[in-house]
Amino acid sequence: MALACLLILSASGATYAFGIYSTALKSSLGYDQRTLNTLAFFKDLGSNVGVVAGLLNEAAPPSAVLAVGAAMNLAGYLMVYLAVAGRTLRPPLWLMCTYVCAGAKSQSFAGTGALITCVKSFPGSGRGVVLGLLKGYVGLSGTIFTQLYLAIYGGDDSKSILLLIAWLPAAVSVVFLPVVRVKPPPPRRSAGANDDGAFFCFLYISVALASYILVMIVVQKQSSFSHAAYAASATALLILLILPLLSVVVRQVYYYYYWLYKRELQQEPPPEPPTSTSTSTWVTAEKPTAQVVQVVEHPPPTSPSSSSCLGSCLKHMFNPPAHGEDYSIPQALVSVDMLVLFLATICGVGGTLTAIDNIGQIGQSLGYPAQSINTLVSLVSVWNYAGRVTAGFASEALLARYGVPRPLALTLVLLLSCAGHLLIALAVPWSLYAASMIVGFCFGAQWPLIYAIISEVFGLRYYATLYNLGAAASPVGAYLLNVCVAGRLYDAEAARQRGDGESRTCMGVRCFRESFLIVTAVTVGGALVSLVLVWRTWSFYKGDIYAKFRDAVAVQDSSDGGCAVEQRPQEPSQHR
Repeated sequence: MALACLLILSASGATYAFGIYSTALKSSLGYDQRTLNTLAFFKDLGSNVGVVAGLLNEAAPPSAVLAVGAAMNLAGYLMVYLAVAGRTLRPPLWLMCTYVCAGAKSQSFAGTGALITCVKSFPGSGRGVVLGLLKGYVGLSGTIFTQLYLAIYGGDDSKSILLLIAWLPAAVSVVFLPVVRVKPPPPRRSAGANDDGAFFCFLYISVALASYILVMIVVQKQSSFSHAAYAASATALLILLILPLLSVVVRQVYYYYYWLYKRELQQEPPPEPPTSTSTSTWVTAEKPTAQVVQVVEHPPPTSPSSSSCLGSCLKHMFNPPAHGEDYSIPQALVSVDMLVLFLATICGVGGTLTAIDNIGQIGQSLGYPAQSINTLVSLVSVWNYAGRVTAGFASEALLARYGVPRPLALTLVLLLSCAGHLLIALAVPWSLYAASMIVGFCFGAQWPLIYAIISEVFGLRYYATLYNLGAAASPVGAYLLNVCVAGRLYDAEAARQRGDGESRTCMGVRCFRESFLIVTAVTVGGALVSLVLVWRTWSFYKGDIYAKFRDAVAVQDSSDGGCAVEQRPQEPSQHR
């Protein structure tokens, strides 16, 4: 089941390949840069706002969530492909935005169906390990699409990748529908007790996969590949994707059934219950005797007035608990910490999304060939994976060893992303490769930090809703920086170069210079804002933020540890 979720997520990141097919959208449909960035905004809106997927997951099994996501993916991206290929009449902009949003919405359904299922099926494993690994495969999906596109279609026609994006994720989800469902936790002291070791094996294989892709990007850049060579490299990539089936899954299943076999051979009869009369009782499988419970009737409580109820709600809303306790949704919404984190996410994620969505147009304006633009998209995807994995593990190690607050790690990531934005703005020759690596790394690194901060500061009771609230800041930042800033300034420069209406393509370093200088300044402002969150949570992170979870696990282990349980005599209850 875990391997199926990894494969589903490795095919769910079609939004990260937008830089490849955006040029085809622009040329085939005659869009200007601002219109193209509007489509990119709806892409980000669909992929990041997953409230509908979360509500469906609460009421239906994961297979239903994945099935709805597969249908939306096929319908949305297939209509985009037909429009770009000229198989249908040119749709109006609002309809194209609907197609793109529906196709991108499938990513939130795939993520909800696979990620939540894994977390619930492995409650005893490290949550950071599980989430980091799953999110890492999402980051790799963009470059996986690129390599398969080069192997199947040759890379000459960027419209063809839309067809690949339409059918491949839907097919992978449908294949694994019977497999993805919440499993009961395995028995203690069985093979299932080594789940962390299995997930680390998954991690090592994913690192090998990312390293292989990175090497192939460099080799493909330095030499001209034939179609057969692209097919051979994609075959090796597919082998690495299914390698965990033999090296991890089969071995774990073998050890599990071997443990069951040994338990049946060595099973001993339970010891005799104690004969001495005491308050201790032996817990057996016998049916418990019924207890007579005295029910005391009370008069129904009087309903409070609406004014007092409203006052109580407002008092509760503006009186939040301490950091780490479970906030209610209204308390989190009006919290200063959530506001600060939301603003930092708008600045940081919005800036990196602006660079990722425009990477194709940036390369085109600076004179990069089409093959180099494909390489840039692959680099963004690989370093997106590296950022997600590194941020999760490194921030956890820094917090455990040195007490470094996680918001401080977010501040450092935001400052690092400014280097990538400046490289794009200054247009140093061949610096776009380094910029794509920095931007991809920082974009990926922000997400595990943001989601971890939300879970640690505001608690886990309403984490699903607050998780989606944090993700909603992404399309807000993308609209402000991508559509209102980058798109508007690009079109103004294109009109100045060619005359209004003559051409919609801008060439030269001035196309994105002012835009990314503004993005850099906004990101610096986001880093300064995040320092407010560092100051407000400094004492919280200096303490033991996992103490209450360890206490809960210890209580559970002590209650499940043995057969004989000392029970205290119970006081007769007065109420049912």
